[in-house]
Amino acid sequence: MHNTAGTDKDINTALNTKFLLRTAIRGAALGGALLIGAVAAVLAAYHYAKPALPDAATVRDIPLQVPLRVYSRDGKLIQEIGEQRRILVSYEDIPQHVIDAFIAAEDSRFFTHPGIDYQGVIRAVVRNIASGSRSQGASTLTQQLARDYFLTRERSYIRKIKEAFLAWKIEQEFNKQEILELFLNKMFFGQRAYGVAAAGQVYFGKELKDLNVAEAATLAGVLQAPSAYNPVSGPNSAKRERAYVLGRMRALNFIDEAQWQQATDHPLLSKLHGADIELSAPYLAEMVRQVLISEYGRDITTRGYRVTTTIDSRMQRAANFAVRDGLLEYDRRHGYRGALATLDIETVTDAQIEQTLTDYAGPGGLQSAIVVALNDDNSAQLRLRDDVRVRLPWSGTSWAAPFIDRRRVGNKPETLAEVLSAGDVIHVIQTVTGSYALAQVPEAQGALVSLDPEDGAIAALTGGFDYFASKFNRAVQARRQPGSSFKPFIYSAALANGFTLSSIINDQPFVISSSEYEGEWRPKNSTGRFYGNTRMRNGLVRSLNLVSVRMLYKMGVASAVRHIQQFGFDDDALPKNLSLALGSGAATPLEMATGYAVLANGGFKVTPYFIDRVELADGELLQMANPKQVCRQCEQEFVDEPDNIETLNLTTGATLAGDALRDFLTEDAIAPRVLPATNIWLVQDIMRDVIRRGTGRRARVLNRNDLAGKTGTSNDQRDAWFAGFNPDLVAVSWVGFDNDEPLGAGEEGGRTALPVWIHFMRDALAGAPERRYPQPDGLVTVRVSSKTGELAGANDRDFVFETFEAGTEPTMVDDDIDLDPYNNEETQVEMEEVF
Repeated sequence: MHNTAGTDKDINTALNTKFLLRTAIRGAALGGALLIGAVAAVLAAYHYAKPALPDAATVRDIPLQVPLRVYSRDGKLIQEIGEQRRILVSYEDIPQHVIDAFIAAEDSRFFTHPGIDYQGVIRAVVRNIASGSRSQGASTLTQQLARDYFLTRERSYIRKIKEAFLAWKIEQEFNKQEILELFLNKMFFGQRAYGVAAAGQVYFGKELKDLNVAEAATLAGVLQAPSAYNPVSGPNSAKRERAYVLGRMRALNFIDEAQWQQATDHPLLSKLHGADIELSAPYLAEMVRQVLISEYGRDITTRGYRVTTTIDSRMQRAANFAVRDGLLEYDRRHGYRGALATLDIETVTDAQIEQTLTDYAGPGGLQSAIVVALNDDNSAQLRLRDDVRVRLPWSGTSWAAPFIDRRRVGNKPETLAEVLSAGDVIHVIQTVTGSYALAQVPEAQGALVSLDPEDGAIAALTGGFDYFASKFNRAVQARRQPGSSFKPFIYSAALANGFTLSSIINDQPFVISSSEYEGEWRPKNSTGRFYGNTRMRNGLVRSLNLVSVRMLYKMGVASAVRHIQQFGFDDDALPKNLSLALGSGAATPLEMATGYAVLANGGFKVTPYFIDRVELADGELLQMANPKQVCRQCEQEFVDEPDNIETLNLTTGATLAGDALRDFLTEDAIAPRVLPATNIWLVQDIMRDVIRRGTGRRARVLNRNDLAGKTGTSNDQRDAWFAGFNPDLVAVSWVGFDNDEPLGAGEEGGRTALPVWIHFMRDALAGAPERRYPQPDGLVTVRVSSKTGELAGANDRDFVFETFEAGTEPTMVDDDIDLDPYNNEETQVEMEEVF
């Protein structure tokens, strides 16, 4: 027998081999065809999409929206202005664990793929085919970047094709670090936060460098659905996404087991944080915004402008405190107006209490509170927002006599029960000692502005009790009567028109008949009394109105106006009648500070400014302030030998001589002299006496000998002012009502505005050495009779030393001189005689 089994087996093997070979050949042919088809499809898709694809290099030129940021001159953030909150960071400044979190969450093969993750694409295609949908995506970080820069979020294959090709082009243009930097600066994280640095600040109140692993993972998880997965609006979803990201970080060995466990256990604590404002100066920030809009257009809040102002953070804080404290102090003097509301403490729910306290949240640092109970020790138990419990002592409530009207208050309370009851909704303020005091929102308003008299740089400015309650900037918008704070300018004009500090002026009634005054104008002193013969110096020290009016009458209004214009005032501040002597015009606190700067610096005109420099986000300098500055040495050298000076130590370092130097000194760099140094020094000297022994003597509490100033009160106590300075700093404070109502009985500059000025100057000048006012050449000091103003006789014991411009000092000794050139009767004149 033949063995046919082996033969059959061989035949079957041969047949199988041929079949497999044929199948392989056919498969290869099919695979090749598929590959060729795929390549052809890709090429066709590319040529289809190419015309619509932008140049990837243009990513470099697309500006990210970055808000305008305003800083103090010492680098404190004042304000961030813009719809999108974004903080640009470089790759080198991004912590590694933040990078790892986003790589783990979004694209684990980011550093190896060419912009498109083919493995991810295959997985997504298989899953989409299996599910019958296209819900599974496979976008790399680069594709997401391409989509967010150039495309839309439309869910279509055409968009995905464009996205893939554009991602590939981006990868050819940028390295991986640059792509990741663009991605982390571009992406939206919800709550107006764009970019990871802004997101860290918004959700955790932290700088990027301070984020921990758990927080980084939380932010990485937000990108899937920024509105729903952010930790504020969707804390449960955010926690679930954080767990996923941490798991991926562990799987990729970006973190070890201990770090994973620690981050997983980390509580998800998040709330919305505003910009990390370091200094409150919102009135000034709005001034900056308006200036930049006028100079650069309305896109200033998206282009990343960085503005450094002249504001000094220490002085600005002092100004904020001074205005708020001064207004609260004024308000307390006029009585307590009662509770904001009263709740039934027995039936009200916690939710109702919280809502009520939110509704009555106070401006300017005031907190809303409800009186829970009155205690046996004459104190009260209060509940603040978020169920915080505090004690209100009697010492913080004893001021609260009942308000009757602006001129009257009721009897001072003796017990807290006379003021408060359980259920009362009130405002309180925390004191410097940490306890609480009853408060109420002041009805009056105030402003303070301070500047450097050497170049006009505004060091501090606040325009009201609280910007967010009232955006009207009283420091620069409120044109009010300056009252007696204007008198130093009248006295400067008088000195320029033949008066001396020992001139005798009769403080007696003075009547002007004029239709302008609807008949007769009878100015009087604030005390209602008249003081007879008065030396000019004492007229300002005691702020005697009739002395100012008579001086102005004698020198003529027109002559005085021409002189006072040199201080920088416009026509609104300079009425062309004798009421000018009493400050009846209109000026803002900033305009008054500008005029006082001439008094403080010895006669030079400086222009106020508040923007030091403007830069773009990349550091490009757009503008830098170049203010004219006081240079006394330059002035003297220029006057003495201008043609022999070849160089000056000025900021430009220019070497100039002759006419070129003369033009440089007078136009480009040096603040012009507008009034003689001798005239200004004499006015300064009287104003120092105002503080030493006059209406500003409360300022002696500062224990400084280099302060000069003047109180001011307008008609019917509608405006209270104090304006003062030392050689380094000018400050002007104002208090009044926006509707021009009277402040009330006894509310004058020395009582109402001066405390604000004192609070400010105490902090602003803390640690600063006293400065002397250098006495210029051309002044002489002689002994004069305190009664006649003439030279004191050898045996005259009633004398004072007085200073004069050389050539104007008295020359005769005459105790019998006529001291009453206007007679002892009421002086009556017609308006026409004033000119």
